Amino acid sequence: MLFHSSIRKELARSFGATLIVLVTIVMTMMLIRTLGQASSGSVNPTEISLIMGYTMLGHLPTVLTMSLFIATVGTLSRMYLESEMVIWLVSGRGLRSLLTPIIRFAWPMLIAVSVLVLVVWPWSNQQINDLKERFEQRGDLERVSPGQFQESANGLRVFFVDKESVENKQGKNVFISSNERGKQAMTSSRQGHVETIGEDRFLVLDIGQRVEQTNGETEIKVSDFKVYGTRISQDVKAAAVQPTKTIHSLQLLLLPTPSNLGELAWRIGLALAAFNLLIIATAITSANHRVGRGGNLALALFIFVVYYNFINLGQSWISAGKVQFIPYLIALHGGVFALAMSWLAVRHNNWNWRQLLPARKEASV
Repeated sequence: MLFHSSIRKELARSFGATLIVLVTIVMTMMLIRTLGQASSGSVNPTEISLIMGYTMLGHLPTVLTMSLFIATVGTLSRMYLESEMVIWLVSGRGLRSLLTPIIRFAWPMLIAVSVLVLVVWPWSNQQINDLKERFEQRGDLERVSPGQFQESANGLRVFFVDKESVENKQGKNVFISSNERGKQAMTSSRQGHVETIGEDRFLVLDIGQRVEQTNGETEIKVSDFKVYGTRISQDVKAAAVQPTKTIHSLQLLLLPTPSNLGELAWRIGLALAAFNLLIIATAITSANHRVGRGGNLALALFIFVVYYNFINLGQSWISAGKVQFIPYLIALHGGVFALAMSWLAVRHNNWNWRQLLPARKEASV
């Protein structure tokens, strides 16, 4: 039908343009944040593009949901402002009939959002977590960068190398500050190199000085050396607790702890919100020539932010045990759905509470 095809075509154009803009904005923000993490030593600078890709995959459900919502509001606003909606309404097409072409256009994106948030979201977070852990657990030698102070893997030593040769694993003007076994020590040397002894690697320093002090004592021990070695093998860290955002959705359901249920409620809520926002977009859009399309878009963004914050708030409440998993999902998303459908029904039937006043007066007479 002409009615369905015209709406779907315009929705496709508006959705594509909105998606490109939002993806560009999100990728710019992710680039700035990832560069900040790389400069602070949290991620490997050579893996910035990989981390950005995984991060973008994780945020894609929110971007798709917002793009679909804004595209629907923008398309309907244009139809109102250019009086195209009047033609369809006069021909017998009410607001309720708009849901069919909108949902027929949006159902692939709704399925994509559900798959992304339930499957891809934990997978991408797990990949990012693995990259960060691998970078944090690298050996002391890999942590050393020329001209920078760098902590060891266990945080007990700080290294500084003025210049180094990566090929020969040699460095000049080496400085090491350590706090181990109740002693603080500072070691400096003109040069050093790496040697492998057995299964361990050692940083061997040539011609230097070591200043050592026992914690709680004032006595300082100063010694000169010609050769001094310190082990730089990778330190083994204790296994950390797996973040809930990296756990698969099925595992969250099989292990229904409060934190797992809170994360699962957030994922399911985002998928349900994508559908509810389509109904909200159809219900709230109206014609106002004084404010143009900006008024509808501002209202749409406000509703999206409030709805999204309630989803995040529900995650924290469920994790803290303040509310139950299923009742909150029903109350929030079921309530939003009922409110949106009621709002759409009021506008579709042109109901107005003022129309009831004359009827009450006649009945009283």
